[in-house]
Amino acid sequence: MSETVIRVSNLGKKYVIGHQQQGRSQHTTLRDTITNSIKSFGSNLLTRKEKDTLSSNQEEFWALKDVSFEVKQGEVVGIIGRNGAGKSTLLKILSQITEPTTGEIEITGRVASLLEVGTGFHPELTGRENIFLNGAILGMSRVEIRKKFDEIVDFAEVERFLDTPVKHYSSGMYVRLAFAVAAHLEPEILIVDEVLAVGDIGFQKKCLGKMGDVATKEGKTILFVSHNMEAVARLCNQAILFKQGYLNTFDDVNRVLNQYLQRNIELSPQKRWKNHDAPGNTIVKLIEIKAHGQDGTVVQNYIISKPIYITIVYEVMKPGYILTAGLNFFNEQDINLFDLHDTNQDWRRKTKSPGIYRSTVKILDNFLTEGLITVCVAIITPDPFFIHLHEKDVIIINIIDDLAEISARGDFIGHFPGVVRPLMKWETYQIDNKTSLN
Repeated sequence: MSETVIRVSNLGKKYVIGHQQQGRSQHTTLRDTITNSIKSFGSNLLTRKEKDTLSSNQEEFWALKDVSFEVKQGEVVGIIGRNGAGKSTLLKILSQITEPTTGEIEITGRVASLLEVGTGFHPELTGRENIFLNGAILGMSRVEIRKKFDEIVDFAEVERFLDTPVKHYSSGMYVRLAFAVAAHLEPEILIVDEVLAVGDIGFQKKCLGKMGDVATKEGKTILFVSHNMEAVARLCNQAILFKQGYLNTFDDVNRVLNQYLQRNIELSPQKRWKNHDAPGNTIVKLIEIKAHGQDGTVVQNYIISKPIYITIVYEVMKPGYILTAGLNFFNEQDINLFDLHDTNQDWRRKTKSPGIYRSTVKILDNFLTEGLITVCVAIITPDPFFIHLHEKDVIIINIIDDLAEISARGDFIGHFPGVVRPLMKWETYQIDNKTSLN
């Protein structure tokens, strides 16, 4: 049986919101000095009751609460959840950057962490010096570091800037070297946050491949925080789902991803109704709605660079009615992204005879952005306008980014904002052959 290398027991982290820090920064301005003096003077004028009132108005925020779990050697654990769920706070505690408020952690083995850009390197030291510094922090000898040195530099692709202070590095260069150091200096436990998103596409794929090798070939333990569900599914065998500071689920990666993506147990990419509970009226009833690929296969995740098809199956029971199917698409913030209505010219403004009908709409590739999208369905008569059925949140679609070579993000790897992500045509021309601007 594998050895437990991380044990977390009743872990909690509390922050106090709304209070002013009393410590002074290294560089205090005249304005800071005057302001702090006034605050101190004003505080001395307050009565004890008034001070107690101010103190009682401070809000406590628990970023983590009652978190307990164990990770065994060689496990690759994905940590997922919405922003603010407590993922990064957990990693900072495990990396001994932040102290917990309650509970305790036990870690067996050397830990290498890659969290925020700027963490772990001394800005005034060169890339070469930081490699040796990080190795020393991990407890490695100079001989051990030298054995890995060339491999680190080759992986990071920063040989040209190796003797330059890292404060002059771009964020991409910084992350490349930081990851190379963390992955190659033989830690027993590797902790990686979403910081990899700063790198370019090629390097991000390279990092994921290296983490896979570290786990499968070297038997190391990895904790990996990411919003890229495809990367989590491909790299990890276990996953932890955090919800508002609490550990919601720790299980097989596919089970946890399904739970996270469905919002609730009954929401999936496909839904069928039995006749007795089918939405509708005596004129039309809904039978089925599903999201699927071009071959008709229903899957849990849909890739940005491929089209998505939505099919509605319904039964018309009375003749003489013009019936149109429609869809509404909402994101995780319940923003109505767009609506679609059946515009098939064969049936437009024509009545449908009794029978079963299937309507399918194609959502173009490179249109939707990544994230969870819920779909509502309706069947109406347009003139005179009448709603026969309108079912909210009937299916859910999870859009994931496959980092395709041709996509709207180009070479940008960070979080891509917006509610849609259409791939538009760009044209760029050289208008002057000057090599520099004066």
